[in-house]
Amino acid sequence: MFLLNLLVRTTLGGKTLVEFIQNEKIENYQFALWITLSAVSVFHIIYFYNKVQQNKIKEQKVIAGTASAKFDALKNQLDPHFLFNSLNVLTSLIEENPDNAQKFTTSLSKVYRYVLEQKNKELVTVDEELQFAKTYMSLLKMRFEDSIVFSMPEKASNPESMVVPLSLQLLLENAVKHNMVTSSKPLHIRIYEEQGNLIVENNLQPKQIVKKSSGVGLSNIMQRYKLLTNRKIDINKTTRKFAIAIPMLTKQISIMRTEQTSSSLDDSYMRALNHVDELKGFYYSLISYCLVIPFLIFINYKTSWGFQWFWFPMFGWGIGLTIQAFRVFVSEGAFGRNWEKRKMEEFMNNEENNWD
Repeated sequence: MFLLNLLVRTTLGGKTLVEFIQNEKIENYQFALWITLSAVSVFHIIYFYNKVQQNKIKEQKVIAGTASAKFDALKNQLDPHFLFNSLNVLTSLIEENPDNAQKFTTSLSKVYRYVLEQKNKELVTVDEELQFAKTYMSLLKMRFEDSIVFSMPEKASNPESMVVPLSLQLLLENAVKHNMVTSSKPLHIRIYEEQGNLIVENNLQPKQIVKKSSGVGLSNIMQRYKLLTNRKIDINKTTRKFAIAIPMLTKQISIMRTEQTSSSLDDSYMRALNHVDELKGFYYSLISYCLVIPFLIFINYKTSWGFQWFWFPMFGWGIGLTIQAFRVFVSEGAFGRNWEKRKMEEFMNNEENNWD
């Protein structure tokens, strides 16, 4: 403002440099200085606040994307795990009872269909899981016959209650794997509800020699629940019984999938989203311009109307607003709305040609 005032006074006012400096005082600029600092401070506070909020959103997306990737990796363990163990049972049946092996093969195809259908789900209803557990136990009974005694409710008390897919199958499988299953010492497995949990309980009769575990079963369930809820799996072991309680969730929980979401959105949607953000930014700037410039004119009128300095911010800011409006409302031309897209495509084509 000092330099602009000097320019106006010496060129239009006809004063010399010495005369101008002699009449100038620092007090003439204090009020305008405080107004400028106040306005700049407000805009910077708003700007940095928005930046902080955007960074928080980015952090949450990264965390959610990591959780989603972990959850998918855990679910992908189940396919080969289930098929491998089922084939082991089938191998045993072929040697012990060929007729049951044939029935087992037919039932296995139906059971494995459920595994594939639930692969992309985070939660399934308890009723679905109970029905699958009943079908899975029928496969095991083909092998062990009366050596397994199995009881479970037909339906859940709350039809909307949910659990992670294949959780019951993994727990039933663990019970058979780690306990003796003979006609003289049958394995009693019971599934029931208690205090918002679905409990799988069996009499404890551990095998003397246990095959090396793959580590997929219980660990897989616990990690999936950890990604979905704060409720934990409860393990209760006594000298006679072993029970595992898995939480029944009554609200659908969804893990954000940033990578899948971004890949599924087409280019037209993303361009529209960016355009809306740019349009919103332009309207904010326009509203600010319409509020601040009249205020500066009022300050100039009350302080030093002889030097109308408000023209400088009005024209300077107006040029920036015009450029912003051009970018938002004009699609073609240099620095238009589609200019960035065209340049990106041009650079990508150049890169492809260089590789070729």
